Amino acid sequence: MLIGIDANEANLTPNRVGINQYAYGVLKALWNLKAPHEFIIYLKTPPLPDLPPARSGWTYRVLSFPKFWTQTRLPWDLYRHRPRPDVFLSLTHYAPRWSPMPIVVEIMDLGFLKDPGQFTPRDFNQLKTWTAYSVSRAAKIITISRHTKSDIISTYHRSPADIAVTYPGFDPRLYFPHHQPGVLKKYHLREPYFLFVSSLKPSKNLTGLISAFSEFPDSGYSLVIVGKKAWLYEDIFALVAKMHLENRVIFTGFIPEADKPALMSRAAAFVLPSFYEGFGIPVLEAMACGVPVVVSRVASLPEVAGDAGIYVDPHSSTSITAGLTTAVGTARSQFVARGLARVKLFSWAKTARVTLSVLESLSA
Repeated sequence: MLIGIDANEANLTPNRVGINQYAYGVLKALWNLKAPHEFIIYLKTPPLPDLPPARSGWTYRVLSFPKFWTQTRLPWDLYRHRPRPDVFLSLTHYAPRWSPMPIVVEIMDLGFLKDPGQFTPRDFNQLKTWTAYSVSRAAKIITISRHTKSDIISTYHRSPADIAVTYPGFDPRLYFPHHQPGVLKKYHLREPYFLFVSSLKPSKNLTGLISAFSEFPDSGYSLVIVGKKAWLYEDIFALVAKMHLENRVIFTGFIPEADKPALMSRAAAFVLPSFYEGFGIPVLEAMACGVPVVVSRVASLPEVAGDAGIYVDPHSSTSITAGLTTAVGTARSQFVARGLARVKLFSWAKTARVTLSVLESLSA
């Protein structure tokens, strides 16, 4: 079988988060499977150096085109170029507008429909419209949590049989308990601290976390916020200034992935009090590094953390403060042990195998 893959999400930047990280993880794991199929990887730009190298049965096809690539350039090539894939996988919400072969589309989550105010009108309309047509045209849909599968069924009225859940994984060669004080010195950090790792945007509830942290009874702790500025983040910095927490709330910006395990391992707890999450890969990574995780009891997060999670109400600063207190209390070691056991259920190899089985089910 010849499998075509839109892998642009994995090729946008070496600083991958969210869907970029998922697309890269799936692509690399498919390459590692060495399945008895051939793959054509479709990109807008030449592959980044860390993408899996081309080899027999794994080739890259670069289709340079500035705008509306999935709407025009990609469909044209799928119809005109030979050999033609037997099935096509989009590692993104956006499938080719037209396709001569069955399409499988990846849907991370439908959080944009629940809170459109977190997006510009232009971005929201594109997400809403393009996701809807992609779901309607897809022969099969892959998503990353049972929660999102339920959302897809209720929103787009697709049959449950058409939707497969493939949980993301993590890299166990990188994420395990580290003891590297040099990394803390690099970012001018001192223990003890709570750690947040994600992009800075409203859905992550950073203003709620900062308010809760200000109520934490031990003033010796810091809150370290790791992640790039995404959108509508101005209120976060304004709240820190208003509360005079500049010396206790530390923003590192985006950091290399190689530094994340050490920061996670030395944290008192990892905290992700989001209003909504499609999955939450950093939760897996933090558990693998041997720290308790404080997460919201919303959306897919209970599927990720399971019995290892310390759950909070993201709408209540009192609840978040209580979660922080529990994380550093007498039961801390129990949550650490549960987390280390929990992460054994997740791997990119499993993700790739389920993905491949969905593609193989569409082979004529």
